[in-house]
Amino acid sequence: MTNLQSRGHLLTEQVNPNSLNLDQLPSLELVELFNSEDQKALTAVAEAKNELAKAIDITAERLRQGGRLFYVGAGTSGRLGVLDAAECPPTFCTPPELVQGIIAGGAGALVRSSEDLEDRAEDGAEAIAQRHITQLDVVVGITAGGTTPFVHGALQAARQRGAATIFMACVPSSQVSCETDVDIRLLTGPEILAGSTRLKAGTVTKLALNILSTCVMVRLGKVYGNRMVDVAVTNHKLRDRALGILQDLTGLTREAAGFLLERSGKWVKLALLMHWTNLSKAEGSKLLSENQGNLRAAVNQVKGKVDS
Repeated sequence: MTNLQSRGHLLTEQVNPNSLNLDQLPSLELVELFNSEDQKALTAVAEAKNELAKAIDITAERLRQGGRLFYVGAGTSGRLGVLDAAECPPTFCTPPELVQGIIAGGAGALVRSSEDLEDRAEDGAEAIAQRHITQLDVVVGITAGGTTPFVHGALQAARQRGAATIFMACVPSSQVSCETDVDIRLLTGPEILAGSTRLKAGTVTKLALNILSTCVMVRLGKVYGNRMVDVAVTNHKLRDRALGILQDLTGLTREAAGFLLERSGKWVKLALLMHWTNLSKAEGSKLLSENQGNLRAAVNQVKGKVDS
């Protein structure tokens, strides 16, 4: 790991030549400059596509075997990890423990700066121990500048326990190295506001986490086509979304879709399976379980039996 005393050479700490007159620009030119620089986040993700795909496959396989996914970070990186983890239960109806965010300083660091706590590698290792991480789990270390001791401590401890490890940073490996199973480098260059990695680095990290978690859930059968069939129906908005999915995929009226949703126990995936196969709730639940929650596989199994 790069010595913390020499951070000035890191890509994320360098001065951006395109914004040297930042304090003199009118508002419209400020917006145009930010928009221009933010395009680099999309390019950075595209250049890391192979590593992201590998991370998706490894994570999906571990979770399929009963493992969990952990994001570890400090400051903005930690908050983005916690955010992505928090969005999985309502989007994919996953249990809260399946995807978890670990941030240096704990929950208080989500709303209050606690950057001083990121310098303790032993705290990162302790966070891994507290969660009893095993060889089935996946730990993603997120650090824009690549040097955060809390993250490196967590990754090292996770590797010692046999967990799959993924490193996500916005500096090249030549500046900061890290021994992990997957090394994702999201190179967006110097920030408009020198060193403020909540900008492009934060944007590209959010993009990468969106891709990682969503594609893992696709691999786990949480999606049918491009529909959120495991959505948790916990409020009016999500109920409306669930009814919309059922109507679109079945052609039912809203009233009939509502009745079907209630019969399924407010589980869109099961409701669709019941409608398409005429199975009971219990039979459909059993079939989904046998197919590891994959709706398409369950439907095809029934169709195969009928066709034969």
